[in-house]
Amino acid sequence: MQLPELLKAGAVVVDVRSRGEFASGARKGSLNIPLDEFQRGSAKLDRTKPIILCCASGARSGLAEKLLRQQGFNQVFNAGSWTSIPG
Repeated sequence: MQLPELLKAGAVVVDVRSRGEFASGARKGSLNIPLDEFQRGSAKLDRTKPIILCCASGARSGLAEKLLRQQGFNQVFNAGSWTSIPG
């Protein structure tokens, strides 16, 4: 699935950048769960919805994707930079 289709399907956008980075600019409607808080913060994510992960370049969101898949999440997508997500 492409990002616009995932968003239409109710995907949750999770930005894993630091709180300061997120505050300086973020996609409207996205959640901020910094990577260093991700083990705890991921507990509040809905496993039934697609999850789109983003950060500044895609490196941290790639790590977050790996963590979620290890926790049994199946519908996880690394979008790379938060600026690449439509909307």
